[in-house]
Amino acid sequence: MTETQFTPRVFSGIQPSGNLHLGNYLGALKRFVDMQQPDMETIYCMVDLHAITVWQDPKELAHSTRELCAGFIAAGLDPEKSILFNQSQVPEHAQLAWIFNCVARMGWMQRMTQWKDKAGKNQQNASLGLFAYPSLMAADILTYHATHVPVGDDQKQHLELTRDIAIKFNHDYGVDFFPITEPVIEGAATRVMSLRDGSKKMSKSDPSDMSRINMTDDADTIAKKIRKAKTDPEALPSELDGLDERPEARNLVNIYAALSDQTAEQVLAEVGGKQFGEFKPMLAELAVSKLAPISSEMARLMGEEAEIDQILAKGAEKARSIAAPILQQTYEIVGMVGAKQG
Repeated sequence: MTETQFTPRVFSGIQPSGNLHLGNYLGALKRFVDMQQPDMETIYCMVDLHAITVWQDPKELAHSTRELCAGFIAAGLDPEKSILFNQSQVPEHAQLAWIFNCVARMGWMQRMTQWKDKAGKNQQNASLGLFAYPSLMAADILTYHATHVPVGDDQKQHLELTRDIAIKFNHDYGVDFFPITEPVIEGAATRVMSLRDGSKKMSKSDPSDMSRINMTDDADTIAKKIRKAKTDPEALPSELDGLDERPEARNLVNIYAALSDQTAEQVLAEVGGKQFGEFKPMLAELAVSKLAPISSEMARLMGEEAEIDQILAKGAEKARSIAAPILQQTYEIVGMVGAKQG
């Protein structure tokens, strides 16, 4: 069997669960923009089907989906260069997910850390969708034969499951049809921590708004949050190992590095020996210059909902032009009679 050559293609998605923050930008959106290159087809999705694995208020879900699309575009994703759409407008995702539900094994799903964390001790009352979430994620990726997926550390296990599903499908049916997708995990701040506690991930669910920089924050708010970020009394070191046991210092250095497209080592070579009273204004100025234009553009776009809806509809049409033939071929491989997709 000859090995199939797959078109270089990036796929990734974010749940439209509201309150986009700096962690989403540095860990995902900025990297999405960086991957928007002429030699790589890029497909980015608002995964609204994933969002409803836990209860969502319908009006808030619609608002959050449009806000996430606005965030994608404001961050630099060009709908003419990348395919942008919301998942529910492309039914091939859910259709392929059913095939993968029949390929994946219960034991694989039960090992998923996010299932254990989110369902906890109340697994019998968790939705079936939450349990089967990784199978739908595999379908999101493989319905486009995506070769690369930029993911955070918390999604790496799900991507490994996607690879397992692809391998098992190919083996079970004696084909070389689905690619073994590669994760793309890189950058100085792929995991951004709380501004109030450097040992905890930045999160929209943290009760303190001062713990995060929201992508809708204006320039004054961004600067204020950085000025008030928790630090320690020591000066910044010149070497990376000097940040050991200093989680807040490490977090702010990593944020500076990611926003300035440098490594943490390069930043420390520049700011080593400085006190936080000198470093924080530097970080605040950098953050405002990078983030305030994004929040302004998001606000403009959210005032033009019809424009956002049109972008999502056009993106879904482009996405289906790729996904429908792949699903049709999948159905034919499995043995579905008359499996012709629109």
